[in-house]
Amino acid sequence: MDNAVEERLLGSESEVPTDLKRRIWVESKLIWRIAFPSILSRVTSFGMIVVTQVFLGHVSELDLAAYALVQSVLLRFVNGILLGMSSATETLCGQAFGAGQYHMMGIYLQRSWIVDAVTATIMVPIFIFTTPLFRLLGEDEAIAVASEEISLWFIPIFYSFVFSFTIQMYLQAQLKNSIIGWLSSFSFILHILLSWIFVSILDLGVAGAMGAFNIACWLPIGGEFVYIFGGWCPNTWKGFSTAAFIDLWPVVKLSISSGVMLCGGYGYGYGYG
Repeated sequence: MDNAVEERLLGSESEVPTDLKRRIWVESKLIWRIAFPSILSRVTSFGMIVVTQVFLGHVSELDLAAYALVQSVLLRFVNGILLGMSSATETLCGQAFGAGQYHMMGIYLQRSWIVDAVTATIMVPIFIFTTPLFRLLGEDEAIAVASEEISLWFIPIFYSFVFSFTIQMYLQAQLKNSIIGWLSSFSFILHILLSWIFVSILDLGVAGAMGAFNIACWLPIGGEFVYIFGGWCPNTWKGFSTAAFIDLWPVVKLSISSGVMLCGGYGYGYGYG
């Protein structure tokens, strides 16, 4: 692990400035260095949802209503579960980094991929049988039917959450998440451009808007894979290992408890916000 990073994160008390203003400045820079890429990632992720909604509004009011329904109910639910479960990666990687067991961070990342991917697969049926589900909930028939096409496009998107959430927390634990901010910003700009080309120029309708959304979601993950596998995390990524399949149960328990807690918070905010 880079010594400069270790010193900034785990430096001794003797290295901490004694002047209060200086200490506040040093700590603020460190916090913003860690937090800003994550903030940028969340803002651009939300921005892509809004951009897609805007362009679908140019397709038809029915598709716009169907998209809003699927996004606000189904995707929000899945997002809450996967984000909560991925927070286990943050806990485990943070502990491994603090203990100096850097090689375990890559193992924990792979274990989180396995657990989150299985969870995402379990939730696929609600995106396949969207029309019967919304009929059961008493939604308008036309919107319920239109939502099925929209929801199928969301399946690759929520699978991207499996990697984006966990990789962000893995990199953040070692103060290497600036790459996430750059990739997220680039993807957001590209998403606007692709949406305009696919919907306004090529007139591809729902397929164009959702296709651009999918590309924008997976592009930064490809960049993150290159960053990790390409040698920029030499101490924490030692390659794929069968050790990732060992001792999965503690990761499962921590992921489930985190997922339920965060998803419950999302539900509370959605119901009472």
